[in-house]
Amino acid sequence: MRLTTRGRYAVTAMLDLALHGASKPISLADISQRQEISLSYLEQLFARLRQHKLVASVRGPGGGYLLNRPGDQINVAEIIDAVNESVDATSCSGKGNCQSGEVCLTHHLWEGLSDKIHDFLSEITLGQLTANHHVQEICDRQNLKVSFGAGSDPSLIKTSMTQ
Repeated sequence: MRLTTRGRYAVTAMLDLALHGASKPISLADISQRQEISLSYLEQLFARLRQHKLVASVRGPGGGYLLNRPGDQINVAEIIDAVNESVDATSCSGKGNCQSGEVCLTHHLWEGLSDKIHDFLSEITLGQLTANHHVQEICDRQNLKVSFGAGSDPSLIKTSMTQ
């Protein structure tokens, strides 16, 4: 099964936006810094996310991106689909030409798994993810890391989180 970097990064960036962009637009530079994703890669992803009306851009000073809908109305499968990514467990990319141009013996099994994965991701929203306490803890750690600087002693960050 393949879920490439494009799909993973798109979901990560959208989750970061959902966590930080409730009151103001968030710059891609901020997301890039927190998530350690290339700024140019984020620009490509957000162009596609904007085309699919998942995000809205705000120009000018203090500009950036906002979710175009509330987080509880955006599911993970939508994000993956928007960046032309598919969760596909078949060896033929769903084309049905797995075995010398014909459908292989297990094609329908893997196709069914792909559908189940897509259905599963369709049931998970950004709102649910932002409410998850593990996600909140990671978000807090990332924010502290950015505040202290990338070269900071991890024990200092951990100590700050427990206070």
